[in-house]
Amino acid sequence: MLETVTQGFKAATERLRGVRELTEESIDESLRDVRMSLLEADVDLTVAKDFLTRVKERALGEKVETRSRDARGRKVKVTPGQHFVAICEEELVNLMGPVDTSLVKERGATSIMLVGLQGVGKTTIAAKLASYLKRQGRRPLLVAADIYRPAAVDQLKTLGASIDVPVHSGEEGEKPPEICKQALARARGEQRDAIIYDTAGRLAVDKELMEELEEIRREVAPANTLLVCDALMGRDAVNVAKTFNEQLPIDGICMTKLDGDARGGAALAVKAVTGVPIKFIGTGESVDRLEEFRPEGLASRILGMGDIVGLVKDFEEVVDEQQAEEDAERILRGKFTLEDLVTQLKTIQKMGPLKEVFSKLPGMGGMAEQVEETELVKVEAMIGSMTLGERRQPELIDKSRTSRIAQGSGRKPKEVTDLLKRFDQMREMMTMLGQQSGLLGKVPGMGKMAGAGMGGFPGMGGMGGLGGLDPTAMLGGGAGRSAAPRSRDADARRKNKRKQAKKSRKKGRKN
Repeated sequence: MLETVTQGFKAATERLRGVRELTEESIDESLRDVRMSLLEADVDLTVAKDFLTRVKERALGEKVETRSRDARGRKVKVTPGQHFVAICEEELVNLMGPVDTSLVKERGATSIMLVGLQGVGKTTIAAKLASYLKRQGRRPLLVAADIYRPAAVDQLKTLGASIDVPVHSGEEGEKPPEICKQALARARGEQRDAIIYDTAGRLAVDKELMEELEEIRREVAPANTLLVCDALMGRDAVNVAKTFNEQLPIDGICMTKLDGDARGGAALAVKAVTGVPIKFIGTGESVDRLEEFRPEGLASRILGMGDIVGLVKDFEEVVDEQQAEEDAERILRGKFTLEDLVTQLKTIQKMGPLKEVFSKLPGMGGMAEQVEETELVKVEAMIGSMTLGERRQPELIDKSRTSRIAQGSGRKPKEVTDLLKRFDQMREMMTMLGQQSGLLGKVPGMGKMAGAGMGGFPGMGGMGGLGGLDPTAMLGGGAGRSAAPRSRDADARRKNKRKQAKKSRKKGRKN
């Protein structure tokens, strides 16, 4: 997501590494990289120039405090490069925000009217919004008001059935405004407290489309009118948003396919050009892949600092808090098994595509592209080929059992051996990891672990299993190998070497 812009800021930061003072020359050199990346990402030229001007003015005009205090009150040293990054982050947030993602709630139903061009993903977003509202405890009704696109009504009915949400469609020959009016009456009669209108689109904005949308607005008076835009359209997405907003009051934007393009500059420019904020972003095909848009989260990810808040939100949606607490208690007693590891891996999968999960981890943005989804499948296959006793007591697995597990999972014996080694290392390391951040106390099941001196990676089913290690280490992929923990033998050799050196020093002093 927005890798092009990320590379520009990364290059700018590298230029300032070791710089003792922010001068006009050093700032100009750094901003040259940012400028190129913004334009490559299809950010509007005027928006890019204004952003760069604000960053430069602040970088030159603000005093760099070389010493500051972190969240825990400890003194930390701040470099000019870090000060520059902080300014960039604030300006990115200002560029895209502020954003209020709450949907206006009327006394009866919360109504949402989706508008946009044809092919931008309105029907899918309608289902995603219905799923989102349903998770919030509301009872939504979907309305198939796109009678022109072939199979549009059938598509919405299929999506509605997949999330158990009813779909209202009109009779043959019935016009969209009348369909929407009847749907509103049905929602009231069935006591449904949310209604989503999936309206028709066109290949381009035209008078006929706008008149139809205006008529629907008069009939049902939606509390929210959301424009659906496709990030792959680049600058055209911003122009479309501007045109729609000039002719129809727009409350917010749903940006689709932002994860499908390394550029995605529309996300950065649309608020500045139109004044209309992005409220939601749709990622992936699954109906549960809808995120509330957080400018600070995206800004942090662009700058390679991850999005911990977003990660915790994903975690809270897929984990059972009580179960997480019970698992944490059990693991603190040393009862960590390969079954627990499978639970962790399945939790990660529920949180969304693996690359997306890792892109939200601080410092993992660049590594996310190296992570392969298939590695999870391989690990699960190997563990699935073990007996219940082997999963609970991996030490039972000898050479013969390793061959059987490899054959049963379609892997090589060495892959099984490597998996067991990494699991053993992880289990040992868990007890040695200290609390890594104040975040742990906010994650269900992690508070007790943090208090007991154990780290944790949010999203691991309350296990804390991959905490402190490279989270890709258990996957055996190239991304994780370099960061895998030291083996027991290597640690013993180092310890022995230190002892020998200490003895030699004592002997030398006696002589």
